[in-house]
Amino acid sequence: MSTLAIVGGNGQIARLLHPLLVARGHTPVALVRSESHRNRLEAVGAAVRLLDIEKATAGDFAAAFEDADAVVFLAGGGPDGNIERKRTVDLEGSLKSIQGAQQAGIGRFVQVSAINVDVPVPDDASPVWRAYVEAKRDADAALRDSGLEWTIIRPGMLTDDDGTGLVELGQDVARAEIPRADVAAVLAELLDSGAGIGAQWNLVSGETPVADAVAGA
Repeated sequence: MSTLAIVGGNGQIARLLHPLLVARGHTPVALVRSESHRNRLEAVGAAVRLLDIEKATAGDFAAAFEDADAVVFLAGGGPDGNIERKRTVDLEGSLKSIQGAQQAGIGRFVQVSAINVDVPVPDDASPVWRAYVEAKRDADAALRDSGLEWTIIRPGMLTDDDGTGLVELGQDVARAEIPRADVAAVLAELLDSGAGIGAQWNLVSGETPVADAVAGA
């Protein structure tokens, strides 16, 4: 049994992940900005701590991570056109989470990114998309250089379809869709098994059961 600090604990993937972790005997700690999320998250088994990603310091993150055995970074600035939040949430939130984990003495860190963010952004891409890709790319680079026991998961296009439990996971997997529920299932398997340290994997729907895909990747 372990305690897992979930940054972005009210996000769509996080809300699917919490009950999966609870079912495996772990305690997810949802880090959220607003007290208004508490009842919904506690109802699915998560503990709740307040943390404003954009206003908090790395020291605040470290304090929020107290007693955690691992950190999972699931935060994102959302799909809107706010370029600034791509920097303050997707990038700086990750950087402060990394620093907070280091300060708190936590070794394990799992980050959800996005597929193909190391590929150059086309010249005709929108400024918002460019900002998003660059934020995810730079956050991943910082985590790889952090000295932590890191894993980076890069899903393809996320959907709200029901999970199938069947995925394709690996370094060179081509872009495709995947339900958020299956991303959550992969994260639960990674955190429960301890697999994937030092690995950066693309993740899309496929034909391999989640546990087999994680074990074989």
